[in-house]
Amino acid sequence: MAAVISMLRGVNLGSRRMKMDRLRSLYESLGLRSVQTYVQSGNVVFQSAERTLPKLAKRIEDAIEKEFGFQSAVILRTGSEMRDVVARNPFEGRADVHPGKLLVWFLSGDPGEEARARVRAVPAEPEELHIDGRELYIYFPNGQARPKLSMTACERALKIPGTGRNWNTVVKLLEMAEGLGS
Repeated sequence: MAAVISMLRGVNLGSRRMKMDRLRSLYESLGLRSVQTYVQSGNVVFQSAERTLPKLAKRIEDAIEKEFGFQSAVILRTGSEMRDVVARNPFEGRADVHPGKLLVWFLSGDPGEEARARVRAVPAEPEELHIDGRELYIYFPNGQARPKLSMTACERALKIPGTGRNWNTVVKLLEMAEGLGS
């Protein structure tokens, strides 16, 4: 069984509310093991024998819609994929980068090189944006409250759903996955 990290998009915002104990129970009802949640934003770490992650994401999305009454994109990464995300951090070693201001935007699939080129063309100053594979690494030097970078423009360029997690959360999710033997 592999450790898997699940990140839900847009939960516990507005009317899209869910309690993490109900979410854990839902994942367990799908046969997933050692289910743990982290903070209230739909982060779930678990073990699964399923090897086809898109198929597993769809099962989870369908179950969430049935249980909670709304749709939420489910973005999955294995523990080893998350370790690779951390290793590819383009801001690593820069003393001026505060981890709380670094966001990783996880995409549900590979957007392709054309979409990566389009997102690189989105005006970002003073934010810094790097896209690598299925992840966007975005540094917000002035915080995320009033960024100049338009995430809507990035999403239009990419044409696939994603969800963001700050660097501290990314590192914690990896630590949890490694605790399950990723």
